[in-house]
Amino acid sequence: MSRINRRDLALLALRAGTGAVLMAHGTQKLFGWFGGGGLDKTAAAMEHMGFTPGRQSALAAGLGETGGGALLVLGLATPAAGAAAAGAMAGAVSVHAPAGFFAQAGGFEYPAFLGFTAAAIGLAGAGRYSLDHATGHTFDQRWMLWLAFAGSAAAAAAVVAKRARGQRDDDGGSA
Repeated sequence: MSRINRRDLALLALRAGTGAVLMAHGTQKLFGWFGGGGLDKTAAAMEHMGFTPGRQSALAAGLGETGGGALLVLGLATPAAGAAAAGAMAGAVSVHAPAGFFAQAGGFEYPAFLGFTAAAIGLAGAGRYSLDHATGHTFDQRWMLWLAFAGSAAAAAAVVAKRARGQRDDDGGSA
């Protein structure tokens, strides 16, 4: 019997906690669970926030949070899971940024924390107590890390830039 590794146990706890929170937020968007609006209401809210088309934006955010969170909990395809969750949180940060940093004022503190934590887990790897480890890191290859984070960063940048352009158009061209 091998000795329990504190680093791997810490990664398991961090993955489980972060992934569970992300899954809860995502299922609010997708299914209306935990007091959420479900896909239709989330789509309308996304349109109102400048994310168009709203339904696809709501679906992408919900899947990024739910799917990324579930994969983090399992420790499966951890680079892709961390990148997907971090990308979804980048969109949330863009919504909350005008209110400043702190969450008590409606700022971006909370989604930024979730995004950075998910990204850090994706970069660090899932640890020994994970499906990545159990499968011989089949879905946790070095190339996947770079591809997942580059793809997520590009997608998040495109979505945030499109939202910003839409807001400028709605304001008559002012920033």
